[in-house]
Amino acid sequence: MFTGIVAGTGNISSISGGYDGGVLRLVIDFSTVSTDGLVTGASVSVDGVCLTVVEINVPEISFDAIPETLEKTTLGSKEIGDLVNLERALKMGDELGGHLLSGHIMGVGEIIGRNQAADHLDLLIDCPRDMMKFVQEKGYLAIDGISLTVGKVDDDGFALHLIPETLALTTIGQKQLGDHVNIEVDSMTQTIVSTVERVLEERL
Repeated sequence: MFTGIVAGTGNISSISGGYDGGVLRLVIDFSTVSTDGLVTGASVSVDGVCLTVVEINVPEISFDAIPETLEKTTLGSKEIGDLVNLERALKMGDELGGHLLSGHIMGVGEIIGRNQAADHLDLLIDCPRDMMKFVQEKGYLAIDGISLTVGKVDDDGFALHLIPETLALTTIGQKQLGDHVNIEVDSMTQTIVSTVERVLEERL
């Protein structure tokens, strides 16, 4: 489990494999994120995607991404030199500063609006239509692994209002119009919406 509180960003130093539908190996530089106690088999959120550590050569940490992950997230379009958001898995006793996340991406959204101000950034995200029922104003979403509060919701998508701290610690401030982001809806919201839909269908 993760919290959506990004520890820092990592630079993709190497990409290999992924040919003809094979597994892609991502090597990420963790110079700005602690690797203390990190072991092979541990889970790390990489731009919101839960990946398993397969090799450790500090500060470089290697992960494998299967074809399904590459197809359903933005990881399949990453290039060497790209920065990604990183979060180590939640441990018992850690402070839950964001909201509980699994690292299972539900869909990919596109940035269709961007308004940069002196001390904040507003983004408008277009996400898959089948996800919009889970998106509500003042609700929570994880965008590229960042726990964020949703602003206004309309037919065009939903708004995000980003503070300087978030912009400084994550990659989201570098996103431009047309860029894509990973979206995860927390499991509690999914369960509530699905349950209400089922009950209403049964009553009808």
